[in-house]
This record gives sequence, structure tokens and C-alpha cells, in this order.
Amino acid sequence: MKSPDSSLLGPALVTGGTGFLGSHVVEKLLDQGRSVTVLARNPAPTWEARGVRFVRAALEDSAAVAEACAGMATVFHVAAKVGVWGRYGDFYRANVLGTRAIIEGCRRHAVPRLVYTSTPSVVYTGSDLAGVDESLPLTTSCPSPYPLTKAMAEREVLAANSATLRTVALRPHLIWGAGDPHLVPRLLARARAGRLRIIGAGRNRVDLVHVQNASVAHLLAETALSRAPSPAAGRAYFITNDDPVLLWEWINQLLSRMGLAEVKKRVPLPIASAAGAVAEEVWRGLALQGEPPLTRFVAAELAKDHWFNVTAAKRDLLFHPAVSMSAGMESLVESLRA
Repeated sequence: MKSPDSSLLGPALVTGGTGFLGSHVVEKLLDQGRSVTVLARNPAPTWEARGVRFVRAALEDSAAVAEACAGMATVFHVAAKVGVWGRYGDFYRANVLGTRAIIEGCRRHAVPRLVYTSTPSVVYTGSDLAGVDESLPLTTSCPSPYPLTKAMAEREVLAANSATLRTVALRPHLIWGAGDPHLVPRLLARARAGRLRIIGAGRNRVDLVHVQNASVAHLLAETALSRAPSPAAGRAYFITNDDPVLLWEWINQLLSRMGLAEVKKRVPLPIASAAGAVAEEVWRGLALQGEPPLTRFVAAELAKDHWFNVTAAKRDLLFHPAVSMSAGMESLVESLRA
């Protein structure tokens, strides 16, 4: 993977800079000798000790979010409310209104570049997504508020592209790697509890992206926005390892490497979807805390193909995954065992 142009030594703001992906973006900016500001909910003593300016604010705080953009050459808007379950209003405030505040802050303070972290879920259809590219329309119907609100936000980010504010949206899929606090820990916890089941035939092919590749893609996108004319301005890009795996084979490989029993039991997708719908109604009707054990969205994600054409990212961003799936697995297992 070609390294981003280190001559772009302007100040950068990273929202969500204490999260898994955001912290890797911050690390790479610091490696370039950049002045970095992080906006997040919780303090970051580690970053502050390294000279990072910290702004403590939630995405819902539109005034603080907009003001944090002052003096920036690039804003990396990585933060979002993620999850497969929750109140629509909570997702809307964080993902849509929070992104609007970022756009307004960039305009008000003449920030020339905005790199937005989106998700492939913005093109959710409920069907298999096999090798699709960015021509697929954004979703307007999904049983989860996360893809819906991220699609709304992406649409506004790309519409905001102009001669004075260049914008780009990246869609990294299933970010993983050593230190992952989300995907892998959830899989391992469910496996240890005996709660993992193969949904459907178990032959669905899925893309993932290693966190190192995803974070470098953000800096490559910044570089692409700096060109004149920019090939990336106003566009969205899928970001993956470009090496789709059979999802359940990959999960079972991870479980085996961690000394856990492989998943063998299967549940047909129609039954899983029906169970997810019932669970959603129970959680919604009783206002239960946490998320249901299964939802319709999760059932579909675990059973269907989700792999993407990254030709555009390779062409326009010069993106080429440096950390392979096999190398990433070795590093992940080593870190988990440690």
C-alpha cells in the first residue's frame, strides 16, 4: 500500500479518536508529525500525553462539534452511534445531526477537506451483495436504524462537496484486528456461552477489512482530496481487504485457534428472521435494556453474501491492502492469547 503524502502537514481533527478505528487514524497522523485534535466523549490521557489536543463533547453537542473544526486542514469524521438495535431518535441525533454539525463547522471555519467514515450497510437491500460497486443506491428501508441514519449522513456529506470543501465517504466493512473491542470479542463471548449458530447454509461470502488497512485508507483519501482536480471529491468508496472469506469458515478458524469448539448447529434463515422479529417486538414492547439476542438485520447479515468491488478505491485513492487476512489472523490470535 502506498503511504499517504506526508507533505500534507496541516492540522487535523479526528472525531471518535479514542475508538478502535479512530485511534489508528490518530496514530498515523502523529507519525506524519501532524498537529491533531480529538473530539470524543471520554478523556484520552494517552493522546494528551503525546501532545494531542482533546475536546470532550458528544456528537449531539452541535456547537462544540462545529467549533472543534476551527483551524483544521482536514476533518476525519469517524465517530458515530453504532449498533444493530436502539431508538431511532438516538441514532438520528448522533449520526445525522452530528454530521450536519461537522459539515457546518467545516463551512464556517473554511476547512478544505472532510473525510467521512460511512459503512457498506448504507446500501442494505436485504438480499445478497456479491461484488457490488458504489453505483448501488443508498438504502431507504432497513430494519435497523444504524444503516438508515448512516445513509442519510453520507448523502449529506457528499452533497456538501464544493470547490471550497472537498468531501469523501469511506465504507470500511467489518473492521477487525488486534485490539478490536467489538466484532471479535462478541463472537468469542457468544461462542463461549454456546450461543453461536450458523444462520442459513453457512456458505455466504463476506468481506472484512483489517484496521491497519482501513486507517491508512483514510489518509489516502485525504491525499486524494488534496489533488487538483480531485478524483475522490464528492464520492463514496468501499474499503475492504479485497479477499472475501466464507464467513463461517473464518469464524470457525478463529474459534479453533482460540481453543474453542467450532460452530456446527444451523438455523434456517426464515426461522432466524422470524425469531429476530419476535425478539424485536418483545424488547420494544417491554422496553427492555440492551439488545435482543437476535434481530432481523443480524440474521440477514450472518446468512447472506456481503462482498464488494474496491476497484474505485484502488484507482482513485491508490488503496492496496498491506495487511493480508492471514497475517491479520496471526496478529489477532497472538494478541488474544497474550
